[in-house]
Amino acid sequence: MATTKPAFKAASLTIPQLLQRSAWYPLLDETARERVLDEIREVDVAAGAALCRRGDTPLHWYGTLEGLLKWSITSSDGRSVTFGGLSVGSWFGEGTLLRGAPRSADVIALRPSRVAQLPLETFEWLHRTQRGFDHFLLQQLNERLHWFMGNYAAHRLLDADGQVARALAGLFHPWLYPGSELHLQTSQEEIANLSGVSRQRCNAALNRLKEAGFLRIEYGGITVIDLEGLRRFIEE
Repeated sequence: MATTKPAFKAASLTIPQLLQRSAWYPLLDETARERVLDEIREVDVAAGAALCRRGDTPLHWYGTLEGLLKWSITSSDGRSVTFGGLSVGSWFGEGTLLRGAPRSADVIALRPSRVAQLPLETFEWLHRTQRGFDHFLLQQLNERLHWFMGNYAAHRLLDADGQVARALAGLFHPWLYPGSELHLQTSQEEIANLSGVSRQRCNAALNRLKEAGFLRIEYGGITVIDLEGLRRFIEE
């Protein structure tokens, strides 16, 4: 008897849906909400293409509508460091805009992606005039700093299993990536990229995490079935 492959629909949002689900947008006054809706735009990013490059002048704040991107730096000799994934529902790029300096990393699409772009001028106006938006930025930067500190420690203290588990758990961060679903429509190669380990080591680690009961490896992606267990695993 033939096995039916499960069908999963990739997470996908319109700009109004992304805004309504974001922690900062409902905090704005009516004038600010209207200006954001009027000035925000959508851009498509092909798999393997760059949304922005290291050294670029920052012109936008970004929100992920569909797909998956990675935040990384690649050296002149081809070595790469990945800071993390940018999944549906995430907003990113605020640190560079606030610093007013060229971008310090690349943002690359791991699969075809759609991204909302809010112009720098609108971002700065919200920063100046909307107190709720300022509170959001403070929380956002604090959560991101805490996550990066954890990543720094993880690459020195965790084995491959722990690094892969942390990369997966990171895609469900309740503040930074609020739109994630338990089924990740992602390839094992993409997870290896996010984990900073080779594809072979990543595949072996995923199988061990599967045997431990944290996830299922399925056609079209991975489903996390014990998120809290996965989080405890990387904290032990």
